[in-house]
Amino acid sequence: MQTLIDTAAQAGNFRTLISALQTASFIDTLRTKGPYTLFAPTDAAFRRLVPGALDALLQDTGRLYAFLAHHVVSGIVMLKDVTSGEIKTIGGASLVTVRAGGEVFVNGVSISRADIAASNGVMHVVDEVILPFGEMLTAA
Repeated sequence: MQTLIDTAAQAGNFRTLISALQTASFIDTLRTKGPYTLFAPTDAAFRRLVPGALDALLQDTGRLYAFLAHHVVSGIVMLKDVTSGEIKTIGGASLVTVRAGGEVFVNGVSISRADIAASNGVMHVVDEVILPFGEMLTAA
């Protein structure tokens, strides 16, 4: 079985995420034993950001690392185990989870594909980037 990074790379629609993880020196973390739960934004999710926001993040590796850490939880969180409440990211922030109408939302972002197993955890696909409530990414 492949690591989270190898699983994402093989899927082909997480190129931006993988590039950002490399830039932030975060990629090796997601290749370690873990286990981790990765809420993985697709390339399309990154394209939905405000124009220039991703470029601004890539220029500030500290901020980029914190942004990416907001998408990773220590341990394995399977979709069936998610209840409405909070879970802590590896960066120390809380993600608000809501289970409604058969869907699960993380900080208001819907999980579009869940429980993709990897040797060091599980990946859930999200079609938007997950931001802390009240935070917006800007180009500058």
